[in-house]
Amino acid sequence: MIVPSPSTIRQAAALVALEGLALVVVAVVFVVRALEGAHEVSISGYGTALWYVVMGAAVLTAAWALWTGRRWGRGIAVFAQLLLLPVAWYIAVGSQQWSYGIPVALVAAAGLALLFSPSAVQWLGQRPDDDA
Repeated sequence: MIVPSPSTIRQAAALVALEGLALVVVAVVFVVRALEGAHEVSISGYGTALWYVVMGAAVLTAAWALWTGRRWGRGIAVFAQLLLLPVAWYIAVGSQQWSYGIPVALVAAAGLALLFSPSAVQWLGQRPDDDA
């Protein structure tokens, strides 16, 4: 039996789904660029697109799991948020693109806040046979 998820988990699911969709959009951009003839010596547009599709599919699967009350999606979602934090640091500090890095960091922090909220932690600790 699946324990119904609290609203914070559904909000996190929506946020994680948007992140997954963003990864898929980036993959499409890489494919379009490769089809248009863009070529870089150190990167394969198709290979990079495949990586983004795989990661996007994993993140979208986590979002679906959270939305439907499956607790295993939380681990993937937390991992994705934790991966976004060093990405945001690189964008902001390493590339000096503060206007992009700060929003990415805020999105990751918001996702972690939702996933570790008291209601989310309580939901995670419930047994399936407990009364909701």
